Amino acid sequence: QVQLVESGGGFVQAGDSLRLSCAASGRTPSMSVMGWFRQTPGNEREFVAGISWSGISRNYIDSVKGRFTISRDNAKNTVTLQMNSLKPEDTAVYFCAADGGQTTLTDDHRRADAYQYWGQGTQVTVSS
Repeated sequence: QVQLVESGGGFVQAGDSLRLSCAASGRTPSMSVMGWFRQTPGNEREFVAGISWSGISRNYIDSVKGRFTISRDNAKNTVTLQMNSLKPEDTAVYFCAADGGQTTLTDDHRRADAYQYWGQGTQVTVSS
């Protein structure tokens, strides 16, 4: 089992920045591909960013490339999503996810069903 707890959401203006953190605990959380997803009411969870266990491989949804950065600190079992130049369309509940059975990041990790463990989510609201 891996437990995930997100923090850092909030209400900001367009153009501002936010830093989301995900604290992982439990069974070897550092040996997992980690991802960030987001969800708005009535919609499915949308992939935002993923990172391999080593931190070397990363991928992003096109709409956040150049604005968001995913990183991890395996010594602290944390994954961070730095979000800059936020836009109103970034408004969503953001979820941290872990694929406990995989260390290599693949295109499959753009799908929510690739992940076994999820946090409770943190709300990000961007006002225009």
